Amino acid sequence: MGQVLADLRPGTGSADFFGGDPAQCAVVLGFDGVAVSLTTAQGFSELVWCSPGVSAAFEDLQFTLGQGPAWDAAARLTAVTEPELHSVAADRWPVLLAEAVALGVRAVFCMPLHLGGACLGTVTFQRAVPGPVTAPALLDARLLAAAMLAVILDKTPTAQESASGEEHPNFHRAAVHQATGMISVQAGVTLAQALLLLRAYSYRHARPVADVAADVVARRVHFREQPEPDASGRTKE
Repeated sequence: MGQVLADLRPGTGSADFFGGDPAQCAVVLGFDGVAVSLTTAQGFSELVWCSPGVSAAFEDLQFTLGQGPAWDAAARLTAVTEPELHSVAADRWPVLLAEAVALGVRAVFCMPLHLGGACLGTVTFQRAVPGPVTAPALLDARLLAAAMLAVILDKTPTAQESASGEEHPNFHRAAVHQATGMISVQAGVTLAQALLLLRAYSYRHARPVADVAADVVARRVHFREQPEPDASGRTKE
């Protein structure tokens, strides 16, 4: 864990938000994968550090559906631990649960990266085998969250401005931010409603949000005269 923390700060001149190996970090804490998403100035969730494989897919699933441990952790500013997704009440994450299990996710642990009442992001660990988080792993996760906060707050003003913008070259969802703005204009709705429209379209057509966003940016898909989404993200017929 000491090596993970030592490598966390990106090298001089790096455009990455964090350094080190996320896959190694996950293994050290006893998980299969880890994903870190930061909250931009526009309120979007942006994936910035992730181990390969299931973690990115699970993070994108949470983003698309607008539900899951990361959403709960960010809203409540407390850690969310679910050692067995099969045991989670069906009405807690009604759509995500079946999709997550289909991805091979059985246990999740998520911590908010927050400073006081402001949530700057979340770090989500997942595992294919159910089981509780050990006490040493919990302590390490808290150390990791504190170290990540230090790295975020230590960013230079230029890096912070890039982190809050919509065109950062390293943004996993750069096209999503651009597409959301285009949908807002096309449909005559707010950015928040535009994002709900994009998510709803993505889920309805069983496509990744990033793929749909790329089609919007390329003008292969448009949202002119689309019905307004309700609070759950469903469109009104």
